[in-house]
Amino acid sequence: MEYFVQQFINGVTLGSIYGLIAIGYTMVYGIIGMINFAHGDIYMVSGFIALIAFLALVAIGVTAIPIALFLVLLIAMALTALYGWTVERFAYRPLRGSFRLAPLISAIGMSIMLQNYVQIAQGARVKPLPPLITGGHNLIESETFPVQISNIQIIVILTTLVVMVAFSLLVAKTRLGRDMRACEQDLKMSSILGVDVDRTISLTFVIGAALAAVAGIMYLLYYGVIDFYVGFVAGVKAFTAAVLGGIGSLPGAMIGGLLIGLIETMWSAYFSIEYKDVAAFSILIVVLIFLPTGILGRPEVEKV
Repeated sequence: MEYFVQQFINGVTLGSIYGLIAIGYTMVYGIIGMINFAHGDIYMVSGFIALIAFLALVAIGVTAIPIALFLVLLIAMALTALYGWTVERFAYRPLRGSFRLAPLISAIGMSIMLQNYVQIAQGARVKPLPPLITGGHNLIESETFPVQISNIQIIVILTTLVVMVAFSLLVAKTRLGRDMRACEQDLKMSSILGVDVDRTISLTFVIGAALAAVAGIMYLLYYGVIDFYVGFVAGVKAFTAAVLGGIGSLPGAMIGGLLIGLIETMWSAYFSIEYKDVAAFSILIVVLIFLPTGILGRPEVEKV
């Protein structure tokens, strides 16, 4: 029982990171009906930005961990949001009225470009970060297998909850949120009614990239390493989480991320770590056979 509880905590932590990335996929799909396959590499870029920011702050004498984390969060979110805006402006907006495969191919090209750009700029080797947040708490005392939750796991889970609540309030209560919901229903009608569609879509990419930046920082702090290829792997899994939860549904994206994280962790703990990805994608196939729209997805209504 103790072993299961420990792996459950590990799975929720990993799933929280996947969920934050998956929100970016589901936001873009919900508004313009397209998958931003460069989103995983935006997340990867944010990890490198955070690592460079940490090293720069230490170099100028900022050694207080809370202050450094706060500054790194602001820097990474701002610069990663700029990358998100660039992807939308140059890879999506010129092709928005084209046939549906064109933006998809453009996004894949942007993903490859970002991978190679980071590989050339930072090298192909894994970049480490010394542990900044240590310590933890024993939840279940046991001589055989004590159940622990580390401080970084607490930070990852709490940060995910805070970000989700803040983003939900933004979508539900603000003018931008209303514009997003209007564009999700009908882009042309939203434009006729006075919604600035281009601005709304750009801000959607910007917010999605900022959320990916939070996920990138959490990944860097949790695992202590980053490399140029991590965005592709995490991006595919986050996309799987978005589809599993119901593409276009924000709560579904988070639920899908938690499920993927739990499936991976439990499979690695009880079976074989080599086939954890196979297990996650197999569950996705089974769910889509019986629930084609995902867990919380809605059937797409054809507009005539």
